[in-house]
Amino acid sequence: MPAVSFPGLPDFPWDSLAAETETARSHPDGVVDLSVGTPVDPVPRIVASALADAWNSPGYPQTWGTPRLRTAAVEALGRRFGVGGVVPDAVLPTIGSKELVAWLPTLLGLGADDVVAIPDLAYPTYEVGALLAGATTVRVADDEPLPAQTRLLWLNSPSNPTGRVLSAQELAARVEQARAGGAVVASDECYLGLPGPGSEPVSVLDPRVHGGSLDGLLAVHSLSKTSQLAGYRAAFVAGDPSLVAGLLAVRKHAGMIMPRPVQEAMTAALSDDAHVAETRQRYDARRALLRPALEEAGLRVDHSEAGLYLWATAGRPCRETLGWLAELGILVAPGEFYGPAGAQHVRVALTASDERIEAAEVRLRRS
Repeated sequence: MPAVSFPGLPDFPWDSLAAETETARSHPDGVVDLSVGTPVDPVPRIVASALADAWNSPGYPQTWGTPRLRTAAVEALGRRFGVGGVVPDAVLPTIGSKELVAWLPTLLGLGADDVVAIPDLAYPTYEVGALLAGATTVRVADDEPLPAQTRLLWLNSPSNPTGRVLSAQELAARVEQARAGGAVVASDECYLGLPGPGSEPVSVLDPRVHGGSLDGLLAVHSLSKTSQLAGYRAAFVAGDPSLVAGLLAVRKHAGMIMPRPVQEAMTAALSDDAHVAETRQRYDARRALLRPALEEAGLRVDHSEAGLYLWATAGRPCRETLGWLAELGILVAPGEFYGPAGAQHVRVALTASDERIEAAEVRLRRS
């Protein structure tokens, strides 16, 4: 039987780090793995309790999510980000945000004649999603016009990998361009709850951005980062009611359903802001420790004001910087994973324990 494959899909990027991973792991004081943005801190107790309480869930869950979950999402958007005008019927839970990113072009019915516009430095799954749908991907810098035939525009602020925050005015300009061409705008807001000191990320659902209408807009929110729920696969999409209804209809047929215990855990997480504040403070402290250490070691850190990453360059090919850091026992991601514009940068994640971040700081300052 031939192996299952999907023509045109790239190799999984992190599989190419085998040699650097081996080098970093051979460090006498152990590896500091800052290559992937996976949380390492404990799941909030209020969330774990809600999951445990819902263990006896023998029936099929609702694809749409429980009314309590959708209401909790709307209320959290309002409290945390000043978003108004979203109704519970225009919220749809997803099995983590990555699956939605990967399948959104397909769920929207895009195909060979359509363009998916993504940032020039972008999360790799935006491109994968276009490939799965048979659409064309075009990387677009913030000051470039959208290509003809653009049917889906991805925005991402705070950015993965750069940590850059787009202003309400910048987001509004992109929304206006997309609407003029009839494109859907999907805003990946997974890092919106981790603004960093002095930055003010804005949702595409903010009235300053959409001008009073949610038409054509989708905001994607994940609890993986703000609530340490990467292992739970808890996320949601919200925005234009007609778009969300269309996604719901397809997802019902496809069986894309979040398990009921996870829905209850997600409801608890969205109803509690205290643990989000603690998470934010934790990452702010790690950023404050690691950024100056990278700079002292000779790297320039660009943007990186929010989110979970430091976007750093030594002014040379990213693989050289990757190898040098691996010799220090520090594993990072090469910027080329995120597009050609990242060829001289590396992405340094803040998702390691305080002890490991402190170990990286010491090694960098001694280098």
